Amino acid sequence: QVQLVESGGGLVQTGGSLRLSCAASGSISSILTMGWYRQVPGKQRELVAVITSGGSTNYADSVKGRFTISRDNAKNTVYLHLNSLKPEDTAVYYCNAHLVQMLFLVPKDYWGQGAQVTVSS
Repeated sequence: QVQLVESGGGLVQTGGSLRLSCAASGSISSILTMGWYRQVPGKQRELVAVITSGGSTNYADSVKGRFTISRDNAKNTVYLHLNSLKPEDTAVYYCNAHLVQMLFLVPKDYWGQGAQVTVSS
């Protein structure tokens, strides 16, 4: 079994900063990509940022220059540093890992439980 456990999030004022963490554990053979998505009620979950095992990153246009994704491969942990936060960043943020479980060949997606980020104006 594989688990993704998120931490961080909370309430912050406009212009403030937060850090989200997500640790993957369990019978993991290899993690291909780790990333963060967010969702607000009534809308589809959208990609925020993703990072490969080699460190290549991709960001949504709306967060470029403000958010930074990083990864500690030894700890199977991904981080998201959220800076210059805006009210429109308010959402539930979900961690994602695209990984191969031990004894399996095909990678699958796993999700964290979600962390609420609220930015007040």
